Amino acid sequence: MTLKLASITTMSTPTSNVLDANGLPSPALPAGLPDPQTLARLANAFFTALPGNPPSGPGQGVSGSLPSELSAAAPALPASTNPAPPGSPLAGPGGTGTGVPGASIPQGKIPGANLAPSAPTHVLSLGHRGPSLLPHATAQNGLPDTVVSVAPAMDSRYGGVALGVPEATASRAPLEAQAAGAPASGASPYYFIDLAASSTRGPDVERPVTVPAAEFASLSPFLSPTDVSGGIGRVDQTSPGNASHYGGGLPFGLPRGATQSGPASANTSERYFIEAPGTHAPTDSLGHGAHPSAAQSAHPPFDVNAIRRDFPILQERVNGKQLVWFDNAATTHKPQSVIDRLAYFYQHENSNIHRAAHALASRATDAYEGARSKVQRFIGASSADEIIFVRGTTEAINLIAKSWGVQNVGAGDEIIVSHLEHHANIVPWQQLASQTGATLRVIPVDDSGQVLLEEYQRLLSDKTKIVSVTQVSNALGTVVPVKEIVDLAHRVGAVAVVDGAQSVSHMRVDVQAIDADFFVFSGHKIFGPTGIGVVYGKRAILDAMPPWQGGGNMIADVTFERTVFQPAPHRFEAGTGNIADAVGLGAALDYVTRVGIENIARYEHELLDYATRLLKPIAGVRLIGTASDKASVLSFVLKGYTTEEVGRALSEQGIAVRSGHHCAQPILRRFGVEATVRPSLAFYNTTDEVDRFIAVIRRLANR
Repeated sequence: MTLKLASITTMSTPTSNVLDANGLPSPALPAGLPDPQTLARLANAFFTALPGNPPSGPGQGVSGSLPSELSAAAPALPASTNPAPPGSPLAGPGGTGTGVPGASIPQGKIPGANLAPSAPTHVLSLGHRGPSLLPHATAQNGLPDTVVSVAPAMDSRYGGVALGVPEATASRAPLEAQAAGAPASGASPYYFIDLAASSTRGPDVERPVTVPAAEFASLSPFLSPTDVSGGIGRVDQTSPGNASHYGGGLPFGLPRGATQSGPASANTSERYFIEAPGTHAPTDSLGHGAHPSAAQSAHPPFDVNAIRRDFPILQERVNGKQLVWFDNAATTHKPQSVIDRLAYFYQHENSNIHRAAHALASRATDAYEGARSKVQRFIGASSADEIIFVRGTTEAINLIAKSWGVQNVGAGDEIIVSHLEHHANIVPWQQLASQTGATLRVIPVDDSGQVLLEEYQRLLSDKTKIVSVTQVSNALGTVVPVKEIVDLAHRVGAVAVVDGAQSVSHMRVDVQAIDADFFVFSGHKIFGPTGIGVVYGKRAILDAMPPWQGGGNMIADVTFERTVFQPAPHRFEAGTGNIADAVGLGAALDYVTRVGIENIARYEHELLDYATRLLKPIAGVRLIGTASDKASVLSFVLKGYTTEEVGRALSEQGIAVRSGHHCAQPILRRFGVEATVRPSLAFYNTTDEVDRFIAVIRRLANR
């Protein structure tokens, strides 16, 4: 292997105007060295020509393992060509990264002008995230403006101020361009807008695919045309992106009976969740509408494979099998942006908050209070002062019961919960009733697992002081009509609490539209850290409540004779709170917002339909909870097996589900069981994973 270096010694470029990491001028490159463009080209040629490596072709990069755009954008540059100015929050061992939310561009820098990686090792070490390392522009030195996630909390797919693309416009920019008649670009820096997919999906799209007329349009590629309970049809098991059928190249949303062959047109989207405005599609056997062609929709495409790349734990192997995480109702996994944000906090911002003049206290306070504002916007509260940070939903309900409850509930009063509740929304109210002499009343459910509103109305009276219900059942997945429940509670003067632990990650929540007096949820159920949760309370109610705990951080003045407490929310946050994880929760909400909660809801709805249609007909399977309105939770038992045996059989294949009573024993006993198997789905799950799950259940059922 020989690289010809002749005729390049005259192309050296002076670098005396480049600053090093200390802000001092870097020494000029020695005479005779090539300019950066030539170095980049030679480095790429060198790595490509290593023994045993085939020449780079389409889809190949360095050593044939990285994408071509990565190899083209991985110049071997001396560190001095990509410095971070002194004091910059972007400075680090990898040079200047993509930025941190809220951080301005360092002085003297231009958006999109200094984002080349500082060394090829940083690119090679991030090979598994190659799709996010896309050139976006040309830097001043002529190199591709490649983004490397060196600084946390800003994955390069999102865009940002360092790229010259404000975050607020990132998600809508491509759609605005299309609306203005501009041609769709083949590459998008935004992981959730794959414009290239609108025009072609690669070799698999070129093969004819017929959607049977008798089946649900978005699911028919996976179901037998003649028998829904039959084998899982495969259109193409060898196509690229086979990790998922959704977003993997199949023409979702085609009209019934349509056949697609050849590349898809630029105006055709193969996404399953699109429904043309004003179009009422026919329904399938489950009562759900089949979605018509996506061509008339304004919804951005949903690429589950891009989503999955953001969750590093999904690459884990269990018992030699690729991990399938179907235990999302227990806890969800964390995207890399959340992991990076936590690391960045401890590396650059770690301090106690409030009441300090030093820089780190200011950074930590800004990050913590910024997370509070993100929660406020995410759930539609009117003020950040209505958001209290706690450890989780359990602590949130206990705070309400032991502060507002003790103050306002007395002997003879009544507390109402539903039969669907998690133990965390039963036990604190039992304790309050026992302490005050109140009575606990229960809203019954029907055989599908939906609450009976007529029976609820009969329970209400002027004795009712508080109604506390879940928005989504963790055991059955039932979506409860909380707005109606809250309205009826207010008619009798009761306060309404909504447990949103299982709802915030699946559907849009607007606490003002619901008119809840309190709304609670946990961060780890919405792709954030454990140990952090939220209480939303109407400001007037919070101001009238006594503190739950006493200590530092929640006081305005203390003498031995009296204590003056801070106003809400600080009066309810005694001591040093979980600062870092609150910041991590804010990053998780940013991530979900970028994806779009409506996009998540549509995708999960189709995934739940798909899994239900395959699981329900299996001999010996009994579904527990069949309400027409459900979140992505399946609960079932299999005849001849304990739930633990089913859970172990699935775990042997790398599939994680929850088996047991799910901290919801009363509702399971309502259906005559003590435990169920509970696969619960999230937006990073795929139909391939459902297929693996169904294969295990069928094998057990056929024994």
